[in-house]
Amino acid sequence: MELLQALMLGIVQGLTEFLPVSSTGHLLLAEWVMGLDTERFGLPFDAALHLGTLGGVLAVFWRDFLEMARGLLAGVRGKAVAGNPAARQALALVLGTVPAVLAGLLLEQTIETTLRSPLVVAAMLALFGGVLLWVERAGGQRRPLGDLRWRDALLIGSAQALALVPGVSRSGVTIAAGMALGLRRDASARFTFLLSAPIVAGAGSKQLLDVVQETGLGSLDVLAVGMVSAGVVGYLVIRFLLRFLAAHPLDIFAFYRFVLAAAVAVAFFAFGTQG
Repeated sequence: MELLQALMLGIVQGLTEFLPVSSTGHLLLAEWVMGLDTERFGLPFDAALHLGTLGGVLAVFWRDFLEMARGLLAGVRGKAVAGNPAARQALALVLGTVPAVLAGLLLEQTIETTLRSPLVVAAMLALFGGVLLWVERAGGQRRPLGDLRWRDALLIGSAQALALVPGVSRSGVTIAAGMALGLRRDASARFTFLLSAPIVAGAGSKQLLDVVQETGLGSLDVLAVGMVSAGVVGYLVIRFLLRFLAAHPLDIFAFYRFVLAAAVAVAFFAFGTQG
């Protein structure tokens, strides 16, 4: 039964980490519905799920990361970075990662203790559902990824920092930020997925290491099932979403967020205040 639960949670994580619908909110809801033991499905398991989805990103974009590494190596050897698109993209990822790292270091404890509320999740789901609808109608959406500037990377990275608040969605807020800056929908999604790799790798590894040092790793088979299922599903979702967003707007995800926000709010007022 625990392996089946791990499989289901991995699927939920793989689906919602990259769709602009908030993976944190969905995982919390799934764990509550299944009545899971928090000792068995605690921080080590959450970290394993995130590292699993990182594997999905690397499986899709390994050529991009390889080219970026080569570009940076060429820069170290004295070749101009300005004329090297791969090196410029690598530096844009570094620049875009900085705001989320700083926000995590400064605000993680506050967010973990004060903002993990169903009403906060519902509010953020609805608010950023409205943002998705707005950027579809206000963004220019003409610029390719190769036209990304340093300022764009910093602004998109700053938007990524907002995803520390449950219900925001890392992919949703960063795709929206890129589109608001005029990037094409599919180009913004591609940069979003690339940008997720450094922060997920760092945060997931740190979280797993901290918990292992304090309490031990837990059940390896449960961690492995969750990680592999999250990685496989995440890989498939990224491939699908890149094709989908090339031709379709974000409206369906916005409306889904509105429905889920209403459901969370109703459930909270119906059941959350009892007992």
